Amino acid sequence: MEFNTLLIGGRGTIGSGLRTYLPEMDGRYRFCSIDLPGSPDRAEGRAEGRFVDMNIVEEPDRFRAMLPGFDLVVYLARQGDLAAMNRMTDLVFESVLALDHRPLIVGSSSVHAVDDAYRFFESGAYALIAERRFDTIQDWPSPISAHLPACPINDYGREKAYVEAWVKRATGRGCDALAVRWGGVNPGNTPIVEERGYFAVWCHQQDAAAMVHAAYTAHRDGKLPSARHYFVISDNTYNIFDIQTPKEEIGFLPRHDAETFFR
Repeated sequence: MEFNTLLIGGRGTIGSGLRTYLPEMDGRYRFCSIDLPGSPDRAEGRAEGRFVDMNIVEEPDRFRAMLPGFDLVVYLARQGDLAAMNRMTDLVFESVLALDHRPLIVGSSSVHAVDDAYRFFESGAYALIAERRFDTIQDWPSPISAHLPACPINDYGREKAYVEAWVKRATGRGCDALAVRWGGVNPGNTPIVEERGYFAVWCHQQDAAAMVHAAYTAHRDGKLPSARHYFVISDNTYNIFDIQTPKEEIGFLPRHDAETFFR
């Protein structure tokens, strides 16, 4: 049995990580990636897959014709402004829901969907964490709950909140769906030291793949909780997000810690 996986935007940073690390977790993953023509492959030859050049918004019928037969669809693509993004999200979810055999759909959200919950650039404990002034924090904040609804402060966060709303609708219509709130994933798999607070949101590509693998395994076992949005963060010492919930609910097993790079 093969796990036929469609990555919408699979040549990008997160998609290339999934193509690299998911086969290490289970050799049955098989990938097809839809990307805009000319999109560079961030995996740089380290990961295989079948590639289709397509703008799905401009070729919706061709896109819909490709969907039957996939067991897992991971929606990673981005384009245009908020309105354009939301139209593409509509297309992806409506097309999957129109299938007779519905795959698990993993929709990309982000920690930026809850930007209003932790303001690194203001005052208080989160600002001190971002500055790595750990000894000055009197009351360490509790992890930001995986159950916290989206609270964006800009259009990027709003497009992610829109994906999360679609995940809730899809599960209400009998389709397994999950929103993954990606943290700081980058091709080099190292925390960006210059970026304020990055070490607290950093996610190694292998840990991003571990979340998708855990979700797909729970889906195959009939145990995926309904309408969840999980933070996808490495097991960082100074993590500010709740990753215990997906550990307990679907067996998410992150392995990496940003502090490895600060010692």
